[in-house]
Amino acid sequence: MTDSQATGGAGLPWPGSRAPRETLHHLTQRAYAIVLAGGRGSRLHELTDWRAKPAVPFAGKLKIIDFALSNCVNSGIRRIGVLTQYKAQSLIRHVERGWGFLEASLGEYVDVVPAQQRQGDNWYSGTANAVYQNLDILREANPEFVLVLAGDHIYKMDYARMLDEHVARGADLTLACIEVPLREACNFGVVSVDADARVTAFEEKPAHPIPCPDVPGRALASMGIYVFNMAFLGEHLARDAAEVASSHDFGKDMLPALVRGHRVFAHHFADSCVNIVEGRPYWRDVGTVDAYWEANLDLTAVVPELNLYDPSWPIMSLQKQLPPAKFVFDDEGRRGMAVNSLVTSGCIVSGATVRRSVLFSNVRVGENSVLEDAVILPNVVVGRGVILRRVVVDKHCMLPDGFKAGVHPAEDRARFHVTERGVTLITPKMLGQAYPAEWHGVRSA
Repeated sequence: MTDSQATGGAGLPWPGSRAPRETLHHLTQRAYAIVLAGGRGSRLHELTDWRAKPAVPFAGKLKIIDFALSNCVNSGIRRIGVLTQYKAQSLIRHVERGWGFLEASLGEYVDVVPAQQRQGDNWYSGTANAVYQNLDILREANPEFVLVLAGDHIYKMDYARMLDEHVARGADLTLACIEVPLREACNFGVVSVDADARVTAFEEKPAHPIPCPDVPGRALASMGIYVFNMAFLGEHLARDAAEVASSHDFGKDMLPALVRGHRVFAHHFADSCVNIVEGRPYWRDVGTVDAYWEANLDLTAVVPELNLYDPSWPIMSLQKQLPPAKFVFDDEGRRGMAVNSLVTSGCIVSGATVRRSVLFSNVRVGENSVLEDAVILPNVVVGRGVILRRVVVDKHCMLPDGFKAGVHPAEDRARFHVTERGVTLITPKMLGQAYPAEWHGVRSA
């Protein structure tokens, strides 16, 4: 298991929700979802130089934020606010153009909410402050429950199940939790619970995480997914805003304080995957180049852990009208082919070999090129005789004939970003190439 993969786990002390679907539907109608999508994601290095992390392309034809939004819509939560801040133009464009299909006349919508200094003269100083500055939007919507989500994780989850459990327990706050290897728990908020799943302690990114009592090699981690009662949320956001010493972050400040004296419970992630996930629940924080590369390549498995082909729980997105992918030439030594790969619309593989790779839309691959374990983002042109191994190539790169990456690590490090696991990230700027003139200074994600 990698540092970015986790499973639902076994042996946790609470049963899953089994409420009828019609009951869950009534609960979701009383809920509002806030998607926190303002972060840069600096550990993705140059991939987020010109886009927010939730706007980074994923899985050939999606964006990372599409998972949180699709989970909301599929769960029946159709009043959604997306809070943006860092280099948000491409993210705003994607949400406005790709998520305008909800029926406003029925009270369904996805609102994109730029940082507007609605409370004072400061931009968002933390995740809690981002929600606090938009309390007026929540009060206008008048929900009974508020679901707070990160917009930068890859997973499928039925939030209605978590909401049902929250109500059944009479909770003030419910945290979605997942078991992770103890050695990786320092990257998460670590939760301790009693026999009834009530949270007894919360520590953000501890140096020495507390293991699960019954599973010593694992810790219980917060997924950054919260259900609040609206009145409770408003009261404690205002209290946190008045604390001068607070960094106004849910994990660092609010949650450790709220577990003392309030009804805060943990929700088992696997219980929200009933009937929508086959096998082990899948959740990834694709916060590093290695994790991003690996999560994309996970999809090339014969039976991937994350099933994107399930019509009962579709991951929706803005879909451009593009021609089908095409593979040309069938000569010995010049055969257009892809094996164990995802190849998206608009791609042309011309006498080249693609193995265990993901080609996003409008990628062109020239003759006698070989791509292995490659993640190639949209509108990349790969010349003839190119060799790519263990790479992520950003949008609009033009790789000249004979180009090689992932073959000689020392040479790659002199020009590109090479990760600890030996994945090479290539961007147009690293190649000395200009972005397309039609962007007019606003770089598309």
